[in-house]
Amino acid sequence: MTGKLSTLDLAVVVAYVAIVLAAGLFMGRFVKNTKDFFSGGKKVPWWMGAVSSYMAMISCFVFIAYAQIGYEDGLVGVTVFWSTAFAILLGTFVFARRWQRANLATPVEYLERRYGPVVRQVLSWCGVAFRILDNTVRLYTLGVIASQFLDVSLATGIMLGAGLVLVYTLTGGLWSVLVTDVIQCAALMAVTLTILPLSLNAVGGLGALYDKVPEHFSLFNGHRGTFWFLAAYYLIVFIKYNGSWSFVQRLASVPNERDAVKMGLLSAAIFFVFPILAVLPAVAARVYLPDLPPELHERSYIEMCIRLLPNGMLGLMVSAMLAASLSTLAAEFNVTSSVFTTDIYRRLFRKNAGERETLLVARLATLGVAALIAFGALFVSKLGGAFEANKTLMALVGVPIVIPTVFGILWKRPNTTGVYACIVAGVAGGLVFKNVLGLEWEFATIAQVATCLVAYWAGGFLGTSARERAGRDALFAELSADPKDIGARSAKGQPKGC
Repeated sequence: MTGKLSTLDLAVVVAYVAIVLAAGLFMGRFVKNTKDFFSGGKKVPWWMGAVSSYMAMISCFVFIAYAQIGYEDGLVGVTVFWSTAFAILLGTFVFARRWQRANLATPVEYLERRYGPVVRQVLSWCGVAFRILDNTVRLYTLGVIASQFLDVSLATGIMLGAGLVLVYTLTGGLWSVLVTDVIQCAALMAVTLTILPLSLNAVGGLGALYDKVPEHFSLFNGHRGTFWFLAAYYLIVFIKYNGSWSFVQRLASVPNERDAVKMGLLSAAIFFVFPILAVLPAVAARVYLPDLPPELHERSYIEMCIRLLPNGMLGLMVSAMLAASLSTLAAEFNVTSSVFTTDIYRRLFRKNAGERETLLVARLATLGVAALIAFGALFVSKLGGAFEANKTLMALVGVPIVIPTVFGILWKRPNTTGVYACIVAGVAGGLVFKNVLGLEWEFATIAQVATCLVAYWAGGFLGTSARERAGRDALFAELSADPKDIGARSAKGQPKGC
């Protein structure tokens, strides 16, 4: 045995990693330029985009953070998890067609046409910083998994995870991420469908589990099931995911608007079913392992796997957990480096950089992003663990930065002044509401979102430059145009927005 894994388990993990890396290296042969590396050349099938979008939004975070909620409060973990399905479903009908018509190479590309070059730079830098902070939580949970199963330190687990993600992200870009996502989704579903019946059987079945912890079968049990907590959490998840660079990247990478909608609907459907499979074993752990100390509640799902899965199958479970985080982090590494390369490097430092140079910078940027995320992941435990760190960072930093991207493609009035007001008032308001006024997280978050929206909208009444107005009007004319007209205009060689 090595840590919690037998030799057979380790062989399964090694075989799985080899398959994933081989797929990434193979797809790297088809990457000829940065467009292929970042957007898949707008040839991505909608079903593959849906699977990849799903895999990009989950990670070991699911098996750590939501397992803790399931163990402590029961199926309210499903209710909290469904916030993602709600965000994607609503976002599909509201944003999918607009992101397609924006015709993006990177998710912040439209910001220059919407607000101007300065805002594009500000939100590029802020966005890169936020993505790095946000992904420290995901890499932290991957480190927890590694430390539990491989009997290594958290720091070592974090470095191993970051290195593995880097290898296949650097070689194949978005196509590598997409293809390996399909492989990893299959592994994830297969093993979660195995541990669920084993967990229920260990406690005497679903009926017996209900008899022993009936309160855990309420979708609104505990503090996290209260109206205001769920309202705040659903609100920030809606904002975060619909401004998520990886989600926008996938909506823009499919061939047309209809495919973008189908992609979003399938992704939302998967997110409706999967939380039930992921949370129920942690609920069963409450009965099967009733004496877990509080600091190990995050590991309840892992403990069930260790105790119930046979040799070999445990290795496949570790592979599935790796799949969840590797897909998410690979997508985030790719899209964050795309923004740095296209929106920062080429615009500020080397406007005439050739494709070979740009592709090299893209890969070096991916390496730098990984290093920063790995460093930040070492400090997540000091913020109270995965779930607490995630909701704190989402609300305090994510919301003020993402609102101009999300609502800028919907509302015409807000301008550059509104963007700056949103960021400054949002971050300052979040600190005041939480740390000075001492409001509970949910009330502080709702107040912060309201402050951001008011500041963002009010800026539109303070004057808009003629240049910004012209770019904004052209963008909104394009977003509201018939797709056939846009296609015909492009076919004639006219630039978009003219």
